[in-house]
Amino acid sequence: MIARIWKARATPERASEYAAYLRSTVAPELAAIHGYQGVTLLERERDASVEVTVITWWESIEAVRAFAGEAVETAVVHDTAARMLVDFDREVAHHRVVVDSRSRTGV
Repeated sequence: MIARIWKARATPERASEYAAYLRSTVAPELAAIHGYQGVTLLERERDASVEVTVITWWESIEAVRAFAGEAVETAVVHDTAARMLVDFDREVAHHRVVVDSRSRTGV
């Protein structure tokens, strides 16, 4: 399993709007891609802003390519989402999941 990790910053008001957008629009779009395993949204208050971390879970790096194309390290950010954010990372990080106690398969 691959964890694709991306970070952004938002105002507190827009962070909740982004969470709703992720839930209602992005997650269903991702669910249509073979190899997509889910999404986790983390938030952390930082001064007057909210740091947003999105982790998408993928079966393989090939599944990530089906979503992101050949430039897998480049963030995929819809214009709608970008307008909700103060700023965001242009690149993502991929990690091979070695242990995940939440997994039924015991990755």
